Amino acid sequence: MHLDLRGRLRRLAFMAPSIVQCAVASALAWTVAKDVFGHARPFFAPIAVVVCIGVAVGQRLRRLVELVAGVSLGVGVGDLLIARIGSGSWQIALVVALAMGTAVFLDSGTLIVLQAGSSAVLVATLLPPSGTGGLDRMIDALIGGVLGIAAMALLPASPAAIVHRHAAAVLETLAAALGGAAEAVEKGDPEPAMAALRRARDAQSTMDAFGEALETGKEITTVSPLRRRRRQRFLRYETALTPLDHALRNIRVLCRRAVVAMQQQEVPPSRLPRALRDLAAAALLFRDELAAGRRPDGTAAAVLRAAALLAEAPAGRSGLSTDAVIAQVRSIVVDLLEATGADGETAAAALPPPAGPPSGRPPGPPIGGTDGGAGGGAAG
Repeated sequence: MHLDLRGRLRRLAFMAPSIVQCAVASALAWTVAKDVFGHARPFFAPIAVVVCIGVAVGQRLRRLVELVAGVSLGVGVGDLLIARIGSGSWQIALVVALAMGTAVFLDSGTLIVLQAGSSAVLVATLLPPSGTGGLDRMIDALIGGVLGIAAMALLPASPAAIVHRHAAAVLETLAAALGGAAEAVEKGDPEPAMAALRRARDAQSTMDAFGEALETGKEITTVSPLRRRRRQRFLRYETALTPLDHALRNIRVLCRRAVVAMQQQEVPPSRLPRALRDLAAAALLFRDELAAGRRPDGTAAAVLRAAALLAEAPAGRSGLSTDAVIAQVRSIVVDLLEATGADGETAAAALPPPAGPPSGRPPGPPIGGTDGGAGGGAAG
C-alpha cells in the first residue's frame, strides 16, 4: 500500500504541469469567449482546452483540429436539421447518425467522430438552435483550442523533462531486469528471473508512453518559441526509442530462458552474471548521460566492456537455455549500442566472435535472437 501511494504521488507530480495548463487555460478561454466575444454560455471554450491539452500526451495539434472540425460539423448538422424537423427521439437519432456518418466519411480520426455526435446531441436536446448560436459555438471551440495550444507553449512544462522521465523509467526497468537475471544465474534460482520477467512485461506500457511523450515534446518545441533551442536534444531520444523497445523485448526472452535454465539446473559460464550486471550499469549510465545532455560515449564504452566478457562464454557447454540467454545478451549489447547512436553494422561488428562449442562437438542451431537487435522480438 505504501508503494502504491508513492506511485500515485509520482503520477500526480508528473501530470501536475498538464493539470495546471488545463485549469488556467480553461478559465481564460471562458473569460475571453464570454467577455470579449459576448457569448452567454461559452462552455465549448473550456471543453476545447481540456480536450486539446488533456492529461495524456501525444497528437495535441491533431486533437485541436479534430475538435474544432467535430464541433463545427455536429453543430452545423444539428442547427440545420433541428430548426426544420424539431426535437424528439427520432430527430436525435437522425441528427446523430448524420453527424457521425459525415465525420467518418470526411476523416478517420476518432475524436472528430465522437465530437460531432456529442455536439449534435447537445444542439438537439439542451441547446436548440437559435440565430447565430451554431457559429458562436464553433468560435468557442476555436478559442479554447487556440488558448490550449498557447498554454502548452508558454506555461512551464518542460518537454525535455517529460520525455526524460519516460525514457528513465524504461532504462531503469531494463537495468532491474538485467540485474534480476544476473541474480538468478548467479544463485541458480529461477525466482529472480521470474520477477524480472514480470517487471519487463509490465514495462511495455512505459515504452509506449515514452514514444507518445517524444511526439508531444516535438510538438511543444514546434509551437513554443521558448523551447525551440531544445529540439536538438530530442534527437538522442529519437535515436534511442526503437533500440530500447528491441532491448525490452529481448530482455523478456532472456529472462524466460534464464528461468528454464535454472529449473533444469544448467551451469552457466562464470562471467555471465558479471556481463549482465555490467549491462545493467550501462543502462543506468545511459539514463544519466541523456539527462545531462551529454554524448553517450561513456555508455557505449561500458556496453563494449560488458560485451568483451561474452568471449569467455562459449556456446554448447552449458545447455540449450543458457545458450539462448547468451544469444539474447548479445542482442541487447547491439540494441544498447544502437541506442547510443551506432548503426546496426557497427554495433554488430563490436561483438566478440561467438565462442565455439567444445572440440569434437558440432554447434547447435541458432537460439534466441540474432545479433541484430530485435531477434527476440517475439517476447512473452
